[in-house]
Amino acid sequence: MPVRSSLRTTVSIATLSFAFGALFLTAPAYAAKPVGSDKGAETEQEGGGDKTGIYAAARITYSGSVAPNGSKGNVTSADVNWTPPPCWYAPYLGAKDFKKKMSAEIDEAASAPGMTGTPAAAIGQTKAHYEDEYGWTDTPGYKDYNVAKDGEGMFWAGVENPNEPDYLKRNSCTDLPFWVDNGEAPPPQYEEAITPEILAALAYQHMELPGTEVTLAPAGATKVNLPTWAWLDKADFHEVQATASIDVPGFALSATTTAKPVSLKLEPGTPDAETYPASGECTINDDGSIGEPYAKGKADRTPPCGIKYLRSSGDGTFDLQATITWEIAWTGTGGAGGDLPDGTFENAQAVTVQEIQAVNR
Repeated sequence: MPVRSSLRTTVSIATLSFAFGALFLTAPAYAAKPVGSDKGAETEQEGGGDKTGIYAAARITYSGSVAPNGSKGNVTSADVNWTPPPCWYAPYLGAKDFKKKMSAEIDEAASAPGMTGTPAAAIGQTKAHYEDEYGWTDTPGYKDYNVAKDGEGMFWAGVENPNEPDYLKRNSCTDLPFWVDNGEAPPPQYEEAITPEILAALAYQHMELPGTEVTLAPAGATKVNLPTWAWLDKADFHEVQATASIDVPGFALSATTTAKPVSLKLEPGTPDAETYPASGECTINDDGSIGEPYAKGKADRTPPCGIKYLRSSGDGTFDLQATITWEIAWTGTGGAGGDLPDGTFENAQAVTVQEIQAVNR
């Protein structure tokens, strides 16, 4: 077994717990997290010190149209196979701070009762990796935690996505922390290292789309077999942006994700109804609006976007579902950019449908 795999397997068997506050070593392997990342990012999150006074800078800042307190936004990907990254590697600590944390926790683990055999070997190899240049293929070791290069780079470590529900996926960035010089790209074997595209996907995950309510005419209550007009004004139906960025000494990346509304789908809330057009899919107009406002004199016309209910809602209402589809694109540091899967956001509104009463004389 290669040395690197052997070390990780040994660590897995040891099931050690290095309580770094946010940096930790557990089964099945190793994962490290910037302070506070397990609580979810904040809308305007900045680097800061933990209770030890050690600076942990690699936090992602979200701005623009995003959910508050780092919570997940309200946009749903139209592609059921697409998911945001469950974890990634990002700058964590400078050499001196990393040495202070890691060496203290290694010494504490080594002195724990019963720490012999395989667990002891795992601790010894980890210590040798950072102190005595013990390495393996494509992963060199370090001399005294790279302290001689303090300020010239940072140790990077795995970061969980706190909004990822799958525990195993969330904890899959398990390689030991590695050094990256300022201005240099991470080694190619770390495919999950933070990139503008990853930031764009995270901005997408945190994006908050406007909860626009479709305008209906008649507005209060409609009638059976009476075409009900539906529309969205341009002012209520505009593109939104969310930005995710990371900025630490010697390393800065940013990506902005833009959502542009492209269509509205109406679902009447009952099979006893017809939609206009028949598909229920109302496309966006040249001026950015959807549908057409009702005005006097249009009673005999078919609405370009609307519904006709074929039965009364009785003493209740029908739940009209208005689903807006948004086209998602992103741009990032260095001219990077591309498309992400379309997003959808569904609004529900109650519609009262009354029966027209005929009076016989």
